[in-house]
Amino acid sequence: MQELIPAFERKNPGFRVNYINLANNNELKYSLIGRASSNRGPDVVRMDISWVPEFSHKGLLEPLNGFPGFELLHQAFHHKDMSVGFYKNQYYSLPLNLYTKSAIFNRELLERAGYSEPPSTMDEVLELARTHHFTIGLGGLEAWDTLPYLFSLGGSFMDENYTRASGFLNSKATIRAVEKLVGLYKEDLIHLSAATLNRDNWREVRNGNMILTDEAPWFYSLLKDSEIKQALQQTLPAPFPKGNGPSSIIGGENLVMMKGSKHPAEAWAFMKWMTGKEAQLIMARAGLIPTNKEAVKALSLDKDSYLYPYVEAMDDTFLRPTVKNWSRIDEVYTLYLHQIFMGELPVKVGLDRAAAEIDKLLEDSD
Repeated sequence: MQELIPAFERKNPGFRVNYINLANNNELKYSLIGRASSNRGPDVVRMDISWVPEFSHKGLLEPLNGFPGFELLHQAFHHKDMSVGFYKNQYYSLPLNLYTKSAIFNRELLERAGYSEPPSTMDEVLELARTHHFTIGLGGLEAWDTLPYLFSLGGSFMDENYTRASGFLNSKATIRAVEKLVGLYKEDLIHLSAATLNRDNWREVRNGNMILTDEAPWFYSLLKDSEIKQALQQTLPAPFPKGNGPSSIIGGENLVMMKGSKHPAEAWAFMKWMTGKEAQLIMARAGLIPTNKEAVKALSLDKDSYLYPYVEAMDDTFLRPTVKNWSRIDEVYTLYLHQIFMGELPVKVGLDRAAAEIDKLLEDSD
């Protein structure tokens, strides 16, 4: 609001962007669905990437393929980033910014255990915690919080085309991965901050009360420069160890044009500018990783920068499934994982039930 919009308006005299800053929650999502359904939505929305498939499948977004310069702009992004908004041979979004999660270690505890670098596998991380009675801090049990750990331990969630969870979420490898995490939880070596509501994982890993937690770049970007330096002396961010494939999860926001936009040409001009090199580098100063390939090359990050391991991880990341019913799928997954961790269901029974219910939701994703 302070830099990007004024810069756009200077370059485009006569254009005025009326912006509204709203909390990113389900209330906003359902409000946007209602407004777009009656052609009363805003022209452009900066939308969480996990929402885009639901909006595009419901016909609430304008396709972008037909706007001038789309094909050239399309080449500025990686295929994986563009796939978020691809549905029935149309593109419905432009990738605006990305972030991923890093595994964030306490340096002193690592050194005390004899490590100068983080362990190379998640199995080794869990064994390190058990051997030295170090605690791991998990934010919650949602897919965003737990899939990086499951994937690092060799587990899986769905087939590559997002058509079924059975045989993946309840595979032997995933069952073993969940059993390992639940075992540590029962030994009080995994702390669930969402369950207790009384512990700040970020503070605890900085203070040396936890060996590991995880978070996106704002772990550091919200701090003052002097505090960032101190935080990096206390902590060591690193990409999640690989399992059978990528283990670092992608988050971010895309720009979409809502159905019935009253100013489509102006909206498209703004979307193009926001995903260009200049705007993307301005956003990077706030810890948001660019999607534009030229902007990524221009970052020239020092290896000591807190952003370096996040950008390093971007070539080896996975998306949450780009399906219409993702919100409901995540609720089912989280519910059964909660029952498993709380000892209400055996691991295999809980994952079998979760996979079966998720399969039904996937059948309704067309």
